[in-house]
Amino acid sequence: MSLLIFDCDGVLIDSEVIGCRAEAACLADIGIVLSADELIDRYIGISLPAMLADLQARLGEALPALPPDFADTMRRAVAAAFEAELRPMPGIVDLLDELPQRRCVASGSAPERLQHTLSLTGLLRHFEPHIFSATQVARGKPAPDLFLFSAQQMRVTAADCIVIEDSIPGVQAAVAAGMRVIGFSGGSHCRPGHAERLRAAGASGVCNDLRHLPALL
Repeated sequence: MSLLIFDCDGVLIDSEVIGCRAEAACLADIGIVLSADELIDRYIGISLPAMLADLQARLGEALPALPPDFADTMRRAVAAAFEAELRPMPGIVDLLDELPQRRCVASGSAPERLQHTLSLTGLLRHFEPHIFSATQVARGKPAPDLFLFSAQQMRVTAADCIVIEDSIPGVQAAVAAGMRVIGFSGGSHCRPGHAERLRAAGASGVCNDLRHLPALL
């Protein structure tokens, strides 16, 4: 039986708009003006350290000096926004109750954030202890490291894995790992044409409603 590997943000939880809005506010506080939409377009599926490194590369000397605790400040702001607004993705609870396959989470988010968001939304019981973070590997998505690490930890081959992803980097990572990937385009952050972009990146199928996922498996 296949192992299902779920991304977290934008698949299990409808978090991307909430998180990007909080991150945009933190960046504005230190003089970096980027809208939540810009963050969604460029950094969905990318870890926070990778996002900050990309900003450094793009802005160079124009990037204000980041306070030493800026990453922690941003994480706290996102966590507070989640406390107030976060919800599970529509249909995910019933789906997880019904799916017979083994499953795990493989996310670019830090372990503390994964524990927090999955607990807030009541989804932790469906995955614990099989929750894997990009902090456990050398390279985050779009590199295949996290998905290969997850398969190794779950003692299955890449060919026996099906990844459910909402981001282009996530789909690319799954393809690079030699895994089948199903795209999900039902999150509030997904723009028109997102399903086609996921297919172009290598998704074998795409759904915009998690109730349709079993038919694609």
